[in-house]
Amino acid sequence: MYDVIIIGAGPAGLSAALWCDELGLDALVLEQAAEVGGQLLWVHNPVSNYLGRTAANGRVLRDYFAVQVADAGFDLWTGIEIESVDLKAKRVRLRSGEELPAISLILASGVRRRRLGIPGEAEFSDGRGVMESGVHDRDQFAGEDTCVIGGGDAAVENALLLSEICPTVTLVHRGKTLKARRDFVERLRAEHCITVFTESEARRIIGGDRVEAIEIERRGAIKPFQMAVRGVLIRIGVEPNTEQFRAQLECDERGYVRVTGEQETNIENVFAIGDIANPLAPTISGATGAGATAAKIIAARLNQ
Repeated sequence: MYDVIIIGAGPAGLSAALWCDELGLDALVLEQAAEVGGQLLWVHNPVSNYLGRTAANGRVLRDYFAVQVADAGFDLWTGIEIESVDLKAKRVRLRSGEELPAISLILASGVRRRRLGIPGEAEFSDGRGVMESGVHDRDQFAGEDTCVIGGGDAAVENALLLSEICPTVTLVHRGKTLKARRDFVERLRAEHCITVFTESEARRIIGGDRVEAIEIERRGAIKPFQMAVRGVLIRIGVEPNTEQFRAQLECDERGYVRVTGEQETNIENVFAIGDIANPLAPTISGATGAGATAAKIIAARLNQ
């Protein structure tokens, strides 16, 4: 019987585990991936807004975190597949058949990038033209025409990064106006190699061995048109990894978990931290702070 089982080893989960160890709680962290870090592994840009530490990218910051928790006393299992979680009973069943009981649970399963679900998206995602990021794939797509799908900060920032190395960049957004912050949009408008299509949607990604074109449908147009591109970057937001919990928890219409100021869900001694419980302001700082909050509340209750 663990005091705490933490599901997820991103910044939120690792912070919660570190605080559990600090407070003398017997904790177990379960991570589906082969390595810890969560969404930090997606961050290819410099991290300059995490107080007390800057890093060249998210993986470097993850490495700092990993060093800090390496000697802590909590158990960390990676590459774990969870079959089911009974939140009221505080019991986690693994795909292997093993059942793990706890007094409290902390859910820190993070988010994943949303997918368009159009033909060609999955087929060309293995290094054949559907890009991971403007920084990560910079050298591969230098000198190539590219397309970015989305209208938020991430989409516009990546379009700007690609404009530094690509002859043309096309930004496709389904809304009437871009959602990105004003300074990004102003910089975007000043870049002559970037074309913006609003009220437009990508319908399919076309190619042979790799991406050759994208089909775009503009609202009110008679038919879609095709544009020759060699790279497509999709940035249409994220969605929470909460499918296993939604039938048991109070969530909003998008699947984000509703929590109290103490990070507790509608089930007593079940907490949710990190981006799955913070859709409005997801940050590394917020995630680590939420992990500390949940651990301290649990420790206070167990010590009563």
